[in-house]
Amino acid sequence: MRSLVGIGRRPAGECGPEGAQVVGSGESLTRSGLRGREAELERVRTLIASVARTGSGGLALIQGEPGIGKTTLLAEAVTNAQAAGFSTGLGKADELHRIVPLSSLAACVLHGDQPLLSGDAFADLARNQDQRIWLVERLAEAIEDRAGSAPVLIALDDVQWADQLSLFALKQLPARLRTSPVLWILAGRPDPAGPAEEIAAAAADALPTVTVPLGPLSGAAISQLADDVLGAAVDERVRDLLDGAGGNPFLAVEMLAGLDGAGLSGDSVPSTLVVGVRGRLRSLQPGTLRFLQMGAVLGRAFGFPDAAALCGRPPAALLPALDEAMRAGLLDDDGDHLVFRHDLLRQAVYVGIPPSARKVLHREAAGHLVAAGLRPIEAVPHILRGALPGDEEAVALLRRAAEDVLPVTPCLAADLMTRALELVPPGRPLMFDVGEQAILVLTRAGRSREALVLGDRLLACRPPLEVLSRLQAALGGALWQMDLAEELRRRTESALAVVGAAPEAGARLAALRALALSRGPDLVAAREAGEAALRAAVAIGDREAHVLALSGLGEIAQNAGENALALERFAALTTIDAAFLPEEIVAYLHTDDFASGGRLLLRAAESAGATRQAMLLWAQGQHDLGLGRLDDADAGFATMERLEDDVQVPVQQVNGRVIRSRIALLRGDRDAAREHLVAARDRLAVKPNPGNTAAVRFLEAVHAEADGDAERAVAKIRQVQAEGSFMRWRLLRDWVDAAIRIALRGADHELAGDLAAQAGAHARRNPSVPTATGIAAQALGLVRDDLALLERSVTLLEASPRPLVRAAACADLGRALLAAGRKRRAAAALTHAQDMFARSGAHAAAARLRHDLDGAGAGGRRATAVQRPVQGWGALTASEQKVARLIAQGHTNRSAADLLVVSPHTVNTHLTSVFRKLAVNSRVQLANVVMALPDD
Repeated sequence: MRSLVGIGRRPAGECGPEGAQVVGSGESLTRSGLRGREAELERVRTLIASVARTGSGGLALIQGEPGIGKTTLLAEAVTNAQAAGFSTGLGKADELHRIVPLSSLAACVLHGDQPLLSGDAFADLARNQDQRIWLVERLAEAIEDRAGSAPVLIALDDVQWADQLSLFALKQLPARLRTSPVLWILAGRPDPAGPAEEIAAAAADALPTVTVPLGPLSGAAISQLADDVLGAAVDERVRDLLDGAGGNPFLAVEMLAGLDGAGLSGDSVPSTLVVGVRGRLRSLQPGTLRFLQMGAVLGRAFGFPDAAALCGRPPAALLPALDEAMRAGLLDDDGDHLVFRHDLLRQAVYVGIPPSARKVLHREAAGHLVAAGLRPIEAVPHILRGALPGDEEAVALLRRAAEDVLPVTPCLAADLMTRALELVPPGRPLMFDVGEQAILVLTRAGRSREALVLGDRLLACRPPLEVLSRLQAALGGALWQMDLAEELRRRTESALAVVGAAPEAGARLAALRALALSRGPDLVAAREAGEAALRAAVAIGDREAHVLALSGLGEIAQNAGENALALERFAALTTIDAAFLPEEIVAYLHTDDFASGGRLLLRAAESAGATRQAMLLWAQGQHDLGLGRLDDADAGFATMERLEDDVQVPVQQVNGRVIRSRIALLRGDRDAAREHLVAARDRLAVKPNPGNTAAVRFLEAVHAEADGDAERAVAKIRQVQAEGSFMRWRLLRDWVDAAIRIALRGADHELAGDLAAQAGAHARRNPSVPTATGIAAQALGLVRDDLALLERSVTLLEASPRPLVRAAACADLGRALLAAGRKRRAAAALTHAQDMFARSGAHAAAARLRHDLDGAGAGGRRATAVQRPVQGWGALTASEQKVARLIAQGHTNRSAADLLVVSPHTVNTHLTSVFRKLAVNSRVQLANVVMALPDD
């Protein structure tokens, strides 16, 4: 993705001319540039000193109207930070480049005397990444690494024009790097609903955040500016004229520049827009004005050859015009580009071009930039301003640009495709091609409802039969995301019944139909449909149909409880598309092969982001949960939810909250468990599919039992059973024993027997999976009150890698032995169960065995639910303590994650909790706390 590289233009004035925005034509920044801003500068200096002293992060937001002095204050802040030993990166967002992914943040990290990232390193990130979350994490690691040797300042001017991907990163990075000495300073125009406020809001709870508003300068400060610029005593007549600047230093300086050029008579001082600017423009040679206008079309920073091309003249012929423009104080040269000295200057030139001419010039600029070898995305801003309906070349450029940015900014890609479709006149065949691509892109962006509306609008235009089939196939992803499985089945069957579909569309429709049938009652028919779709996909060599068919077959096998077959399908799918690696990992866990699942997790962590990061955390959480690592599992699911929120694509949030609630109950934290239940219900309202509904009903049953309401608990389990046969395998695969206990306590032996039969059927489908066969024996033993079966379940489960499952079976056996009067053996089984629960952190589950141990005469092994303190080292979980010690030793999030075999995102979640519980703000403070701990 070259569009992310090479666009980080060197900010104007990085080596000095930045201050000329305030001081006047050709002047360098002096202390005069900060007249009247001493208090504001002191606030920024205080934050700089705080970050340097504490080693923790901070964020400052400088706000004010155009020309009010934001850039000058920002430049002075950078100078102060450099003097304090900071590594600094200063960038400026550009209005006409706000559509190029990461262009704004690239300017911050690629430039300066010691760039935070080398061009090659940044290019490597851009080449290998295909997801926003992965990219942000790698950027965080690079900045964190630099902050390990010196505090870092990242400053961005004109943040209101930052591109979408840079804004996404800026909403994540300050909080992610809050434990490192990284200071962020953003300058922009005030807008309560603008990007700067969103960034500040995202960081507010994580690190010190200050807002520095810049209002009009006082009359005294303006007078000081006049003295500085003119170098002579300023009479009252000039001071009266300066009142027209309204306290805006840029406008005041432009007035003073006009006075300086005309003598002190003041007769030629203009009073129009940007005082003095239009007067200077009128004094320019016609060729110079035209040259400036072409530059203004290209943007605040532009290439000399590009402006010459728009002028229709060779660059050498425009050297006199360039010289005049620079002598007039309108342009600077930063070494790579020509730059208007201030946005207001560029706007003053730009508004002098008639609107109709602007459109034509922007369209010409787009064509020239593409012809010169730039990526389509860099020409898109001009396309959006200059293209008219019927411009098929513009449509093609928008389509190419959308394809380029889709992996990192899918919403931007969706917007581009929507615009491309608007440029296609209705009724043209191209409308359906563009519409099909727009449907797919909108779906990828999570805007499924828009995709469905667009698809139905196109279908209403009565396209040819072949096109109709393609559109229905394109809509399959949107329908699946919206949990409309039955509607997907109906549409695919209707489209397949129409003669005339192309082989590719037919194969995709067949695969989508099988996927829809995976949610139905007849999984045998679904598998037959999936196998037929797979054969068709392989026969015609269509990759998309192949992926859909294998995905559908994997879902079908999972829903039928056939774990080995599901693994086979998902493993085959991963060889085609690595994005499905989380599904393969979870399939391995269902076969009790945690070793293979762990190896895949390591491989995914080392890969270049091809895997869906949130789903990978889901797989990691399932892996940790299965191995009884409750702390890591809870942190993993919490992080997964945060990442899904970040990209606004909720997939597993309901199930994540259900599991976290169960974990809280096992730990004995009833308040947290109830909070998770409430959150699960809230998220169920957003995504009320059968799977989510059943998961919440099961959790409600567990809570009802914990509250002593056996009748309600049984009713909820019955609701789970009624949600659909496939849910029995997906939800109760490992939790059927808990459901049976609920049924037995509620005296519903019919329900208990049904659940036991279900567990037995699952075991027959998975005879080589110890967890499945052991739980089946345990389930039947509970229903029949059969001691021999419970003993067999414990024996079978010795081969299971799941300690919580083994502990539950030992507890059931211990209670049965106690009931049979075999106290010595009961005490051994119950003690073993208690130890396994405790080692996993399930302290409440361990404590619940206290009464049974008393009955077995083993009261000395009593356990109580551990209530951790709220603050201090003792409040940390075992995993949090491990993370704290590693970070205190100097590890980064990445290196700590590698040692602990977890995701860096999970380390970040643990670290957030560590800082809160220890009331520290930096890694240095954390190291001091850890060093003060007594030796173990």
